[in-house]
Formats: sequence, C-alpha cells, structure tokens
Amino acid sequence: MDPVVSVVIPTCRRPRLVKRAVQSALNQSLRQIEVIVVIDGPDPATREALATIKDSRLRVLELPHNQGSCVARNAGVAAALAKWIAFLDDDDEWMLQKLELQLEAIKQSVYSLPIVTCYLVVRSTQGECIWPRRVPSESEPLSEYLFVRHSFFQGEGLIQTSTILTAKELLHKVPFLVDAQKHDDWDWLLRATTLEDVGVEFVHQPLSIWDFGETSQSLSRTIDWQCSFDWIQSKRDLVTPRAYSSFILAEVSARAAKARQWKAFFPLLWEALRKGAPKPNDLFLYLGMWLIPPQLRIWLRTLLLKDRRALST
Repeated sequence: MDPVVSVVIPTCRRPRLVKRAVQSALNQSLRQIEVIVVIDGPDPATREALATIKDSRLRVLELPHNQGSCVARNAGVAAALAKWIAFLDDDDEWMLQKLELQLEAIKQSVYSLPIVTCYLVVRSTQGECIWPRRVPSESEPLSEYLFVRHSFFQGEGLIQTSTILTAKELLHKVPFLVDAQKHDDWDWLLRATTLEDVGVEFVHQPLSIWDFGETSQSLSRTIDWQCSFDWIQSKRDLVTPRAYSSFILAEVSARAAKARQWKAFFPLLWEALRKGAPKPNDLFLYLGMWLIPPQLRIWLRTLLLKDRRALST
C-alpha cells in the first residue's frame, strides 16, 4: 500500500538520537507512512544503529559526503513516494497522533498547498514548556508573527521544522536552499508563503517534542550573530519593515550580546532604524538584550512562564 505521508529525517553522526526519532515516527497512529532517513555523509555507526530496526516502512539513504541538512532534506523529498511530507529532526520526537491530526487539518484547510504546524513541548535544562505561546492573528504577516517579540522570552511566535507537514508539490516548487548557513526553516517558510494557495494552518495541540539546548552552538558565537545579520539583510524583500527591525533588535542582538560583541551595538541599532520600522517596545527589548545577562533572562522566563509547563504525555 502506498504511503500517505513520507517522513524525512536528516541525520549526521547521532546514531542514538536518530534511532529514537525514527521509532517515534514508526509509532504514529497513522500507519500508512514511510520513514526516510538521509545520512549526511558516510556514517557506519548510524547505518548499524538503523539496521537494528526491522520495519519495512523504514528506508535509509546515505549521501556520498557531508553536504548539510538542507541537501539531506531535499534528497529525502526527491525520494519520497507520498503526496505529503513531514520533517523530523534527528534529536526531536513526535506524539502518537501528530500526523493523523495534521492530516485532518489538511482536509479542512482553505489552501490547496497548506503548511500544517502545531504546538510543541520544549525540553530544556530548566524544565518543560509549550511553545508557541500564541498563533498568528488572521491579518498578521508571517514575518511579523515569527520575528516581532513583545517580551524578552523566546517562544512567542514559532514554527519549528519538526512540526511541519506539507505537500511534496510545494517542496518541489520551493526546495530548501542548499547554501543556507543559518535559519533554513524560516528561509523556506518565507519563500514558500509567497506562492498563491499556500498558507499556514495550526493544530492547537502540542504534537512534537523539541530538545532545546540553551548552550548548544555549532558555530562560533561571533559567526553566529554575523550570519544571522547577513541572512536578514538578504531576505529584506520577504519581510515587513517591522519584522526586519525586530529581527535585528531581538534575534541578532541577543546573539551579539551573548558574544559580548559591543562593537555591534550601534551598527545594529542604526540598521534597524534606517531600514526598518521599530516601535518603542522593540528599542526597549534591544537595550534589555544587551544589559540583562542571558542566564538571568532564562531564569526569569522559567519563573514567569511556569504555568505553561507541558502536561505529561
């Protein structure tokens, strides 16, 4: 029987984690699925770990050399047999009814090419909470939903890769950019939603689990904020002026401040004022990002948002 959904999981040298992710996909209440693991470059340990899973719905592809998660996702989409594609990062997990409930949302969608997402449980060293804290309003531009903050705390507006279910047709029209160094999920969302008959649908339940490392970083801190700054400058035509300034004043500034790159303080502020449309709240947040240490913000978030902790699943 042909699969209804193809699950694409890119991975690289994390055999224990990807095995857990695969099992959470295979355990879905929707049984008509295939799970495609794309190993990003030669990785004997991951091959061996996946070989222990005896399920005909699992397919494993191995790229000849490491090319990044975007190339791996595109390869998985190209190999997929189903009409619908769901992405799952190798360090994340799904609730049992994730795909089933998202397919129900597709049936009720007004869009022919919907992007279906959901709430998620965020696990960190401080505990668990549910993100996003809100969904976009009816007339709210996607870029403002994703980037405009009204508090110091992350998780207000969010669409994370492992929550996404969408049409293979859309992913053929708008593939992931293979040269993306940063924010590949936001990049894809902004480009995909420029097409006609594409829109975002939310399932109002936490259906995914995101292991969120507060201190994990794969790039150096200086490159981290600079890459984010370069990225938003290159995507200025895809975001509103308010979203542009808010991304710089919150997202980029948080990274630069954590790296203690004080030389970036005035250039970032000037770019936001000159080319964006910040509001007083954005400027207040900007100062806070620089003056309030990250660990204190994390502690305050945990304290003030403890009523949002996830219920046991």
